[in-house]
Amino acid sequence: MTAISTYEYCIVGAGPGGLQLAYYLQKKGFDYVVLEASGAPGAFFSRFPRHRRLISINKTHTGIDDPDTNLRWDWNSLLCDDPELRFTRLTPEYFPSADVMVAYLQQFAEKFQLNVRYGWKVETIERDGDGFVVNSAAGTIRAAKLIVATGRIPRPLPDIPGIEHAETYADMPTDPQQFAGQRVLILGKGNSAMETAENLMETAAVIHLLSPSPVRLAWRTHYVGDVRAVNNNVLDTYQLKSQNTILDATLERIDRLNCGAFRAQFLYTHAEGERRAVTVDRILACIGFMWDPTVFAQMDEPPRASPCGRFPALTSAFESVNVKGLYFAGALQHVLDYRKSFSGFIHGFRYNAALLADILDRRAGGAVPAPQSLPNSWDGVLDAAMERVNTASSLFQQPGFLADIFAPGPNGDCLHYRDLTVDLFEDEVFAPGKPYLAVTMEYGDVGAHADPFNIHRFPTDGRRSAFIHPVMRLRRDGEIVAEHHIPEDLENQWRLPEQLDQAREFLGGLDAWRT
Repeated sequence: MTAISTYEYCIVGAGPGGLQLAYYLQKKGFDYVVLEASGAPGAFFSRFPRHRRLISINKTHTGIDDPDTNLRWDWNSLLCDDPELRFTRLTPEYFPSADVMVAYLQQFAEKFQLNVRYGWKVETIERDGDGFVVNSAAGTIRAAKLIVATGRIPRPLPDIPGIEHAETYADMPTDPQQFAGQRVLILGKGNSAMETAENLMETAAVIHLLSPSPVRLAWRTHYVGDVRAVNNNVLDTYQLKSQNTILDATLERIDRLNCGAFRAQFLYTHAEGERRAVTVDRILACIGFMWDPTVFAQMDEPPRASPCGRFPALTSAFESVNVKGLYFAGALQHVLDYRKSFSGFIHGFRYNAALLADILDRRAGGAVPAPQSLPNSWDGVLDAAMERVNTASSLFQQPGFLADIFAPGPNGDCLHYRDLTVDLFEDEVFAPGKPYLAVTMEYGDVGAHADPFNIHRFPTDGRRSAFIHPVMRLRRDGEIVAEHHIPEDLENQWRLPEQLDQAREFLGGLDAWRT
């Protein structure tokens, strides 16, 4: 008979998302367990990225002493109270090896003695009344609340005739000498495709990159999931006519030729319906990642997926929209800010983990952190808000997603809530009908075809700022009543008198605050 263990909270997955949440649950004294299929934490990073270079930056020298502010340029560390346990202490590399991430996650789990059970590959998850039963060959876990932090897996191959001839990003060889002198077609134009092209540039004869949509460059979109400059050398070779090509097209079929090569036929996206074909020796599918819902197959009502199918559909509390008590952590939370902010990456979802732990604490009737009480004066609000936008890593790393919120208190004071989302605040925290001030940091709109290195600036008009800058919005019942953008600053420090005077004037005109 399989032994059954019972916990209040069960986290599936000991990657950075699962470990970060486990740290906060343990800090709160919660009864929890983490189940990990492999024999060590961070199994994803032991395999991906395939060419072993992370694109999350690791800036060890900032010239700044404040540890929270330094996390603005440390995209790999998990949050904790131990200043020695920072990723930046393991390597000085700006783009470090994924092997360092594996070592770091092992250190993190061991340092805090997190309750992780290794070798527990979850096979099925079932409902058990209001709770869950998690089944594995290693045993069975019953939990009142379940948090899935399994990250994402490579997307399956599309249904295209002949696609079985493609090698996948997960299984293709990474030794560039195996492609020497060959013509290679790479399906995809994201970072996995670009890193693969980068690896093959010295050995492959020709590289074609193909997908229906144009390349999206992170330095244009300000979205770190788009193609990073460290991976985009192949774009230079295309524009300078060095044999490699970038194709905006839909692959229609692949045929194997008698000589052993492949003929790939495609339809151009914006070329008056033109069709072409290329003959290649290898086809590599580097088409991105998605969530894996297969463990829920036995549930009568499995969690719904988002419209794009890449994520679970979540409420503002990171809970499944249709399965009560089922939460998601880590990269799977990115459905709430997909392509808008950074919850799909460690430097984003580490802050979401702290918020999720507070949500679970609140729902269990615990003592969640109370908001700070401030004098109900605009000077006090401005001082607190500007201190946060100048130093906090959370607002900087989750632009437009996490907010500091200032709301009228019950005793004529002002309550300062840190690191909430506006949706969660309106759904679960604040009484409807009352106004409140939300302070975020956000990028402006560069424009679809603008050159981000050649933008005319308007130094006194923050609404026209293209780079990251603070935004203040007075909101009521989901509506924006008033809005002020503090103009972007060269060094992301908003301390100049003219910046503060503009914000003070805006705040002073918010009569709705006290109604």
